[in-house]
Amino acid sequence: MVAQVKAWGNSQGIRLSKDLLDSLGIRLNEYLDVKVVNGDIILSKTFRHKTLEERAAEYGGKLGPYEEISWGESTGREMW
Repeated sequence: MVAQVKAWGNSQGIRLSKDLLDSLGIRLNEYLDVKVVNGDIILSKTFRHKTLEERAAEYGGKLGPYEEISWGESTGREMW
């Protein structure tokens, strides 16, 4: 793939195809790490912890436990 550096406001930018970004799992507004190694520009995905809402969405919005469990009456000094 060849990309061209173009003016973008007071900066310069490079456009990458949606298909390329989709194949790498990169979405709009996602941050990338930019490094220069031996004169090459390296772009890589940054690690980001998922929010609780994002994690819940992966499980249909259910965070569990799904039902309350009765452990019966206490038999020692534990308190329910």
